[in-house]
Amino acid sequence: MNFKFQISNFKFAWLLIFEFLILNFISAGTASAELTAKANHDHITIDFFYHGSTVSVKGIAEPGTDLIVKITSPERHEALRKKGKVAGFLWMNVGKLTFERAPFLYFLHSTKKVEDILSREEMDKYVLGYPALSRHMEVTPVANDKEKNIWFNEFLKYKESSSLYSTSSGKISTVTKNGKQEYFIVLPWPYQASPDNYMVTVYAVKDGKVVETAEAKVLVEQVGMVKGLADMAKDKAVFYGIISVIAALGAGFGVGLVFRKGGGAH
Repeated sequence: MNFKFQISNFKFAWLLIFEFLILNFISAGTASAELTAKANHDHITIDFFYHGSTVSVKGIAEPGTDLIVKITSPERHEALRKKGKVAGFLWMNVGKLTFERAPFLYFLHSTKKVEDILSREEMDKYVLGYPALSRHMEVTPVANDKEKNIWFNEFLKYKESSSLYSTSSGKISTVTKNGKQEYFIVLPWPYQASPDNYMVTVYAVKDGKVVETAEAKVLVEQVGMVKGLADMAKDKAVFYGIISVIAALGAGFGVGLVFRKGGGAH
């Protein structure tokens, strides 16, 4: 009897543990599904008439959470010419700077300033904000951190002037409906953004930490004749060069005819 009683207790204990694990799994699945992200106009095509576009990001989140929307391209190697004064007055190229782990495009928009809602550790963990991006990237050759910061700031100026980097706070619209927080933001998409797969990541922040993430993608690709010419330039460079020369000669000949008919220059 004691042996059977112990077996029954053992089965009952395992049943309780199993139910506890199932309930935790269900509740965890519900929490992870709270945050959603959807990119509208997530397939951008580049043709002869393309001059940029727009991308909107929307979804739902738990009420009371702050949100950060980050759009980035895959990280890559970038090299820029380093200018300096030669002989004290001539500005010339004096070397090359290399930026490793640098996203070609980096957009960061949040409901509040990132540094006000996240610790430095959290910012560095998810590479959120220019300071975290600076610590994430490698710049060579530089003598020390001070010089690295100088050239990183110059890199930012170049990227922002090309509309490829931007940050903001307070531009994400939020409204609470049916116990959910809906969010929405519209962003201009620069024509300078090269064909690639871009990642949209939305972070839900609470009590100074990222508690959830959701992802979407934006595909940018060339189509039609633009794609054909780009493929030709890459795969058949000699043939592409011959066609380019013929096209340039034809254009020059056409301009010459126009001036000839107009009586030429005076």
